[in-house]
Amino acid sequence: MRPKDWFRRRNSAGLRQGEWFFVPAPGLAVPDELVLRDGPLSRGWGKFHRLELAHRRGGVNVYVNAEHPTGITEQRFRNLQSAARRDGGWARMTRDPELYAKGAVRHLDHATIVLPFWHRVVMNTEHAARAMAHVAFLD
Repeated sequence: MRPKDWFRRRNSAGLRQGEWFFVPAPGLAVPDELVLRDGPLSRGWGKFHRLELAHRRGGVNVYVNAEHPTGITEQRFRNLQSAARRDGGWARMTRDPELYAKGAVRHLDHATIVLPFWHRVVMNTEHAARAMAHVAFLD
């Protein structure tokens, strides 16, 4: 690809919507029972992107709430007092999964994109910077 095309929303390497990149994985076959529908995609805060169809592999299970938007481990969650676990508004999510998407990708601040076949979902690498230590990939 030409250097001037690197930062386009659509180029031969894939598509971009906000901080998310969608890299083609045309040979991927996902059994229907492993497809998630209308799944959220988040960096740990802000508005969620919505994936019409998603498939994830691996990652780490974490518990997320307003106080811990990037999540805490299952062990740390189990160590909380029962009232804190019960009343904390927790949601169980997966941090850093290998994620694939297909179909419509929606977000309030971006134009909807449509992925006609499976694409690997990759977050912008700005989260690796020291100033971005509070960022997590949650699905």
